Amino acid sequence: MSVPKDLLYTKEHEWLKVEGDIATVGITEFAQGELGDIVFIEIETEGETLDKEEVFGTIEAVKTVSDLFMPVSGEVVEKNPAIEDSPDVVNKDPFGDGWLIKIKMSNSSETKELIGADEYDALIG
Repeated sequence: MSVPKDLLYTKEHEWLKVEGDIATVGITEFAQGELGDIVFIEIETEGETLDKEEVFGTIEAVKTVSDLFMPVSGEVVEKNPAIEDSPDVVNKDPFGDGWLIKIKMSNSSETKELIGADEYDALIG
């Protein structure tokens, strides 16, 4: 299972790629594997400022519906347009074309509370 070293992770199986004050967020390969075939992703928080751990959307798979949580506080500045028509892109490329949102971070120091690749790898075993 792939766990890219250049990303940060949450215990809720989301990843974060930080570039300046913008963070790209997606779900991990482990998460998409647990969910199964993803059929719908609802994100209606674009333009909203949310706190860390607030729900920014939901992801629906054949088996279940799961909430998506903000890994850091900030404004949801962009939603991936590719997931509208093809939510299964998250299954095919969770760390690339299957990203979910971009956040303009309110407090970049919150990234220190996230875990690195080695710790995430140990978490998923």
